[in-house]
Amino acid sequence: MIRIIGAIVAIILAAAGAAALFFYVQGADIRAAQGAEFTDVYVVSETVPLGTPGEDIKQYVKVEDLPAISIQDGIVTNLADLEGLASNAILIPGEQLLEARFSDPEQLAANGEVVLPEGMQEITIALSVERVVGGAVTPGSTVGVIYTSNTFERASTTQTTDTQFMYHRMLVTRVVPGTTLVSDESDSDASEVSAFMVTLAVTAPQAEKLAYGAEQQSDGYGGLWLTLEPETADQSGSTRRTGENILE
Repeated sequence: MIRIIGAIVAIILAAAGAAALFFYVQGADIRAAQGAEFTDVYVVSETVPLGTPGEDIKQYVKVEDLPAISIQDGIVTNLADLEGLASNAILIPGEQLLEARFSDPEQLAANGEVVLPEGMQEITIALSVERVVGGAVTPGSTVGVIYTSNTFERASTTQTTDTQFMYHRMLVTRVVPGTTLVSDESDSDASEVSAFMVTLAVTAPQAEKLAYGAEQQSDGYGGLWLTLEPETADQSGSTRRTGENILE
């Protein structure tokens, strides 16, 4: 009799266990189904450097179908929304593309975070305050570069004097206020003057020409001037200026 009762109890327990397993699996299926809605999400496929323009982000990401439960808040749903912004951190492959990872480039520039564009190099030139728009040039600014020869030195040797834009919209990556030494005519003394060390993103030919202009400035035969030149600046009408057409 005891054996019969034990068998019955065992059957009941087995049935209860099977029922519990059935309901657990069914519940898991329901839970999985609730999160099984898949959505296209932009995921970083290549490391994104700090300061990458939003317009260029397409080449660094891919689209993946992810379950709803794994999608983070604040994902980027339209790459066009990133136009005019720049990445404020280094983005690692595998992470979802988030709106919080992008900021106004001016905000990054204010923090000194200006990334050198790929393929470019940097050159620093020392310029007095009036040659950097009164000190208004900052990291992230785009500037025009004007070269002008020293009219007194050139005119004294009957050479033609020149003033002309060398470049437009060059990117400023760094600005450091400092000082530079200027010797007087006797070379026995040197005076310290305020200057700004302005670093520009340049190509190799641009670096050569700017170095030449800086040397001419140092020797007193010419000089460089910067203009603040945003995208909206009108560049038309620029031409080589000499004593013959300066009043035209």
